[in-house]
Amino acid sequence: MIIVNDKMQSGYTYELTAKEGKDFALDFAPELTPKEMLELGIFEGHYMTDCAAEFPSDWFKNAKLSPEKPDINCNYFKIKSRQPLSVWRQKGWIYDPDPRGWFQWYCRYYMGRRIPVLDAIQIKRWRAFKRHKAQVEKGCLPMDMSCRPRQRQALLQWAYSPFF
Repeated sequence: MIIVNDKMQSGYTYELTAKEGKDFALDFAPELTPKEMLELGIFEGHYMTDCAAEFPSDWFKNAKLSPEKPDINCNYFKIKSRQPLSVWRQKGWIYDPDPRGWFQWYCRYYMGRRIPVLDAIQIKRWRAFKRHKAQVEKGCLPMDMSCRPRQRQALLQWAYSPFF
C-alpha cells in the first residue's frame, strides 16, 4: 500500500497490483521509463520535486530537477514545452486521483497501480499523442535534433523517444 502526502495530495492511498514495469495493457508500450524521462529532463525539472518519496529513490538519483522553480535548462531540449496546470484543468486533462496529470498517472501505473477505467482514458490519450511523432518523422531529417525541438520535448514528456 502506498500512502501519498505531498503538496497536491494528502492521505491518498493506492495498492500496487502489478509488477513494476510489467503487465501493461496490450495497447500501451511506452518507449521510456519514468526514470529515463526524469534523467533526460522533463517538465523544466520542477514537476516531481515534492513527491519523490512516493517513487523508487533510484528514479531520482540522476534526475534533472529544479526544486526552487521551473528551469528550462533542466529540459533535454532546453525549451519550454508544456502548458500550466491551470490549462490542463481547464481542458479537462486532469483526472482523479492524479492531480498532476498524465505523467503522475504513468509513474503510478509503471509502479503497478491499476485503475481500469482511468488507465483506459490515459492510454487512449498517450496513443493519440503519437501523431506528434509522425509529424516529426515526416518533417525532419533523421536524427536532426534541431528540427522541432518543442515537439521532441513534448514527445519525451509523453514517454516517446524523441531520438529518431
